[in-house]
Amino acid sequence: MRNTSPLKPLCRRSRSAVEVRAWEVARETWMAEIGPASHFHRLFDHIPGLHFFAKNREGHLMFASRGLRERYSMRDESEILGMTDFDLNPDLMARAYVDDDGRLLSGEAEVIERLELWWDSQGMPDWFMVTKLPIRNRSGEVSGVMGLLRRPDQSDRELPVFQTVARAVEIIRRDFAKPVVIEEISRTCGQSLRQLQRRFRTAFGNTPQEFLIKTRVLAAQRMLEESSRNAAEIARLCGFVDASSFTQHFRKRIGLTPTAYRRRFREM
Repeated sequence: MRNTSPLKPLCRRSRSAVEVRAWEVARETWMAEIGPASHFHRLFDHIPGLHFFAKNREGHLMFASRGLRERYSMRDESEILGMTDFDLNPDLMARAYVDDDGRLLSGEAEVIERLELWWDSQGMPDWFMVTKLPIRNRSGEVSGVMGLLRRPDQSDRELPVFQTVARAVEIIRRDFAKPVVIEEISRTCGQSLRQLQRRFRTAFGNTPQEFLIKTRVLAAQRMLEESSRNAAEIARLCGFVDASSFTQHFRKRIGLTPTAYRRRFREM
């Protein structure tokens, strides 16, 4: 097999700052002439497993790739245009997304890269690798947020933190309706409880205990929206000790009791 070398221009010559600036101006002019429907974001419609979005300062979606729209059962861009995270996701997830956006919009962060809970194709919470950047206008002011979501690839999964967290998350996602004991999960993963908690914080920003509760709350939200089961039934099916515990955890993370949440959802 032949040795490979980086590709180079046929003729490399130095260019003056004036020439480079002239090409920057030409690029700006060219970009200004491109119709909004023909911008580069269309490429993301053709990359499997990769989702692109862009939002304005107020959090309204301005662009969403086809894969992202399909996640929400939307065929056309007109269905998702102008929607916010709270229009599309449970409050618990939406608040986390908006908090991240706020850090970018305020200039507190220039880039955010982390694992983030999202829906998988079966409607269960799963993780995605998320990268978010601020969008700046011609004056250099932050005018929005853009981001990519992708499923973790093999190289991501080979990282020690990911291997441990991945196994623990799969157990929680599979058994959240059962009496899950985090100490038992840590032993199954070959880690001490402290190690597992530290790696969860690195990956998700919270503990495995909180991940378990959030998973249960998310599942309960879907049941409140899609079924007529009462609070006691939903508490049992989602792994809460009783209806009282369910109400306490739900209100702490959603800001409403289960009954009030169902009422508000049905009035929408």
